[in-house]
Amino acid sequence: MVARPSGATPAPPTRDADRTRAEILAVATREFADKGYDGARVDEIAARMSTTKRMLYYYFGNKERLYIAVLEHAYSGIRALERELDVEHLDPADAMRMLAELTFDHHEAHPDFIRLVSIENIHRAEHIARSEALSGLANPALDVLTRILERGRAAGAFRSDVDPLDVHMVISAFCVFRTANRHTFNAIFKRDMLEPQRRGHYRAMLGDLVLDYLTAR
Repeated sequence: MVARPSGATPAPPTRDADRTRAEILAVATREFADKGYDGARVDEIAARMSTTKRMLYYYFGNKERLYIAVLEHAYSGIRALERELDVEHLDPADAMRMLAELTFDHHEAHPDFIRLVSIENIHRAEHIARSEALSGLANPALDVLTRILERGRAAGAFRSDVDPLDVHMVISAFCVFRTANRHTFNAIFKRDMLEPQRRGHYRAMLGDLVLDYLTAR
């Protein structure tokens, strides 16, 4: 048996460790989303967890690694949904609309994700660039999208000169803008883009915009 160094934090059981790690990520996500990377305080996260900064560092190393873990967790959520999307049996147009609506629903339900993306753009993606996990998380979104486009082109329904990344950008831009710019848009135009009565209109509008582009001749 290997002796534990004097004063070292005992390693918790795996199940407890996974649960604690998930709880830390949940609290840290809110702290970073509310206050940004520079404004967030590890002491505050520890206080909300009723634990110590030392315990947080036991799991994540330091503040930057915790923030990167928060980003990885946030991005992995939407990527997992895209991976699980079952659209192969659908008409390509219906499949594309479903993919757009999945992004719409996710971004509306996870405003902290939108805030984190905005914050990381302020930092010129310097933290995302240091994450090995995030570099491969783009594949699920583009894989599903590419397969839908290929089926649509083969059926003669979609134009042939479409870049999958352009379509992803259009969907993402609409969904991010609606949440990220909600308050400024409302202040200037007196319209809340997240108003429940308008939700169905905007959700259908997104699908219409994407399909109009894909079927334009």
